[in-house]
Amino acid sequence: MSSQAFARRLDEQTEALRGRFPQGSGSWGLARKLLNIFLREALYNKYLEERFRLSVSEPLFEVPLDSITGTQLAKKLGGAKLPSWPGVKHLRPEVSAQYQSKALEHAAELGICRVHLDAIWWGGARVSDRADG
Repeated sequence: MSSQAFARRLDEQTEALRGRFPQGSGSWGLARKLLNIFLREALYNKYLEERFRLSVSEPLFEVPLDSITGTQLAKKLGGAKLPSWPGVKHLRPEVSAQYQSKALEHAAELGICRVHLDAIWWGGARVSDRADG
């Protein structure tokens, strides 16, 4: 599947999921984050990964965006290069695309796919929380 076809399908599924939320509670950003978490967790499951050959699509998967990933991307890449983080509830496709583009660049520098940045940064946040507390 091409990256454009994958992006179109992900956009379609984001809107479909958003439409399933209770009236007034479904933001685009929340729907996209949940889909990206689902895809990442399926990739991390040996049986699902093998059955659906998810490693083929791994380079296309997005990093789930939230306050931690948004903050880390702004830190790593300089806040001036990204719009300020609006929060998941207020995240729009255009801003998400900018963050995903920067995540792709940063992941390439690390030699990994961007989907894994979330696991790295969330783990680091928990370590920092324990060290501070």
